[in-house]
Amino acid sequence: MKKEETVKIINLDTGYSDRKNRTVITSDINASLYSRELTCLLGPNGAGKSTLLKTLTSFLPPLKGDIIIEGRPLNAYSETDMAKVIGVVLTERLSIDNMSVDELVGMGRSPYTGFWGHMSAYDRQKVDESISLVGVEGLRGRMVRTLSDGERQKVMIAKALAQETPVIFLDEPTAFLDYPSKVEIMQLLQGLSRERDKTVFLSTHDLELALQIADKVWLLDKPHGVTIGTPEDLALKGDMTKYFHRKGVTFDIESGLFKIDHKLTYSVTLEGKGPVANMVRKALARHGVSAESGNNINKVYVDESEIRLNGNRYMDIDSLLDAVDSLFDMR
Repeated sequence: MKKEETVKIINLDTGYSDRKNRTVITSDINASLYSRELTCLLGPNGAGKSTLLKTLTSFLPPLKGDIIIEGRPLNAYSETDMAKVIGVVLTERLSIDNMSVDELVGMGRSPYTGFWGHMSAYDRQKVDESISLVGVEGLRGRMVRTLSDGERQKVMIAKALAQETPVIFLDEPTAFLDYPSKVEIMQLLQGLSRERDKTVFLSTHDLELALQIADKVWLLDKPHGVTIGTPEDLALKGDMTKYFHRKGVTFDIESGLFKIDHKLTYSVTLEGKGPVANMVRKALARHGVSAESGNNINKVYVDESEIRLNGNRYMDIDSLLDAVDSLFDMR
């Protein structure tokens, strides 16, 4: 299925204004979002991610420029019509604790059910489909207040799906979740974009997770503006380093992920390959010890069955680290 341009942004300035002041957060943004793609908005704190997302969802008016969704200017949509085009999932907890899961997902049909909210057989079918797609059938009948953060977030995504919108915007959908739940939510959104022909755009601080799952990335900060591309292209062009350079953190072009740049004071020669050797190298770096091939007088040998330092055998990495502490008097 061909990807279609669903959102077009032209010369957009975002920020805040009142009668006396006008504060521009980001300026001259020109970009597009496409169906069948998961796009992640990344940037440091204060870069303007939330402001941009609120502008795209009409919670804030643009200071300048145009936002075109499905071929129509955003400001040409009525509130009801917009709810049939854009689904929004926010991080903020809404006052919905006294609702059941079915009732909450059913709220996604409100743009179609009118003032009295009477659901037809078709509406109920769409609620059932959305609950099934997100995989929360086991939560039906539960009260929202009894849900975990991850369960609650899935139900909110089901509500957005029930709206049948071509575009879904999400603000920090993985915030406050444990790592397996973060991965599950991101993979769910990726699958929905491709299998249901959705345009999915989200802001996130989960940088490494986004780099592994997103189809496109928008890098945003005040000095550089917005840079857009696949995670791989942005890595190869050096944009990841440019946007996220901090002391003690480096972007590893080999893995396409960030790593902590440990201060290495001591060194040993490490002989060995495979996962055990890699874990020994990682543990030693955390202790300030560089472990590479060479002719250092202190030698670590690793294979699948043993770890040795200068000929002495150690049972595990923890005991090796104790020996390294003694060797370099690091305690």
